[in-house]
Amino acid sequence: MEALKTYSKAAISALVNHRVGEIKLGEQVQAFSSWEELKYSTATFVLLGIPEDIGVRANHGIAGAATAWAPALIALLNLQSNDFLRAKELMVLGHFVFKDPEFNTVTDLENAVTQIDEQVYPVIQKIIAAGKTPIIIGGGHNNAYPILKGCAKAFKKAVDVLNIDAHADLRPTRGRHSGNGFSYALKDGFLANYSIFGLHQNYNNSAILAEITGNPNVNAVFFDDLLKSEGTYQDALQPLLEGLGNETGLEIDMDCIENVLSSAFTPSGFQINDIRRIILHSKKKFAYMHVCEGATQLADGRESAATAKTIAYLISDFIKAQFALKQNALKKPL
Repeated sequence: MEALKTYSKAAISALVNHRVGEIKLGEQVQAFSSWEELKYSTATFVLLGIPEDIGVRANHGIAGAATAWAPALIALLNLQSNDFLRAKELMVLGHFVFKDPEFNTVTDLENAVTQIDEQVYPVIQKIIAAGKTPIIIGGGHNNAYPILKGCAKAFKKAVDVLNIDAHADLRPTRGRHSGNGFSYALKDGFLANYSIFGLHQNYNNSAILAEITGNPNVNAVFFDDLLKSEGTYQDALQPLLEGLGNETGLEIDMDCIENVLSSAFTPSGFQINDIRRIILHSKKKFAYMHVCEGATQLADGRESAATAKTIAYLISDFIKAQFALKQNALKKPL
C-alpha cells in the first residue's frame, strides 16, 4: 500500500474555504490515524481517491479521469455541515499516487493496471474489515475489480453490484483495462450477481449483449427502454435491486449522466437529478459507493468545472440516504 497517501487534519483544513458563522464539512470530518484505530472510529463512511486514467487509456479511451479527485474533494469538503449532512459520519482517508508507465503501449498500460489492482484491493479490504463503508472517487472503471476483490476478501464471499452505466464493462479478460473490471471480477469469483441500469444499446457490442443474455447472474435494463416506459426510473430499478444480496456495491459511471465530462461523454442519458433521486429513494444498504470516469479536464482540451460539484452532490446524497437507513435500523425493536 505504498502508493496510498493519507491526509492529516491540517491538510484537510487547508482545502476548506473558512467563513465566519458557517461550519463546512471539511472542518469536522475525521482524519485517518491508523488502521487499528479505524475500527473504533465513529465515522461510518471512509472517503478514498483513485486519481488515475491508465485503465481508460488501456481501453483506448481519452485521458482525463485522473483530474476529478482533487476538485471533487474540495467541492465536498466545502459543503455545509448541518442537520442534513453530519460531517462526523465521514472520514477522509486519502488518495493513491500512481506513476505512468515508462512507455505508453497498451501492454505497458495493462501491466500498470494490474499493479494498481494490487495496491487498491488491500485498502478496500481493510476499510470493510473495520466495519466501514468506502466511498471511492475515481479514476477509471477498471478500479471496480480491486474494489470488489477487497470487499469479497473482507466479507469472505462474493458480493453483488448495481452499476448505473451506459456500458457493461464486460469485455474479454485479456489484459486489464477500464472495460473489463466486471469480467475479471466474475471470472475470479469476487462478483456474484451483476445488475446494470441504463445501458445504451448503441455502445455495447454483440459479444457483451450475448454475455448479458446468457449469464443468469447478469441482468440489465437499457436506457433506450426506459425512454419508452411510462414508469419512473425508481420503479424500473426495483426488480434489479430485489435480485441483489445484502453485500451490494453501488457503481456510478459518470458517462451515464447527460453532458457530464467523461472519456465517453454522452449528450443523451440520465439527468443528474435522476441519479440523485435513485440514491435518495433507495432503501438498499450498500457496502460501498464508487463514482468513476468523471473528469474536469480531458486530454483533448475539453474542460468542465461542474463535474466536481456533481460528484459532491452524489456523495452527499449517498451519505444522507445510507445514514437514514442506519438510523431507522437502530430504531427497530429487537
